[in-house]
Amino acid sequence: MQHDAHTEHAHHTPEGHGRVSWTMAAQATLHCLTGCAIGEVLGMVIGTALSWGNVPTMILAIVLAFFFGYSLTLRGVLRAGVDFRTAVRVALAADTLSIAVMELIDNGVIVLWPGAMDAHLADVLFWGVLAISLVVAFVVTTPVNRWMIGRGKGHAVVHQYHH
Repeated sequence: MQHDAHTEHAHHTPEGHGRVSWTMAAQATLHCLTGCAIGEVLGMVIGTALSWGNVPTMILAIVLAFFFGYSLTLRGVLRAGVDFRTAVRVALAADTLSIAVMELIDNGVIVLWPGAMDAHLADVLFWGVLAISLVVAFVVTTPVNRWMIGRGKGHAVVHQYHH
């Protein structure tokens, strides 16, 4: 019996929409979370270490989250032999909404958590809220990625380069 790895993840209807497994959506979100977390943590650490204000620190963290999120996807697509210009388009199409939702939720939790915006690198509150915010962002973003993949968008665009 021949096994097609793609059918394990999505069952497409004639309209091109499909039911996507939660596993596939979680894997796509985890990939996105990795880049976002690297950028978010690095941005928060740099901004906090340099005693920047909350807004510049958060802006740096968001910019770095997008940078690292796109970079991880770009690396994988380029490794598949795609030219740079096409790889950039694929990364933008695959990750923009996912990273945006993740950053909105992640930073929203940090802003709304009492005392989190004033915490320092040596504070348990700094690291605890940052970790919680990333977990909440993962939980909220996974259904978004599932919906997008089911419509042939988001990480479904990247998926075709992994075969």
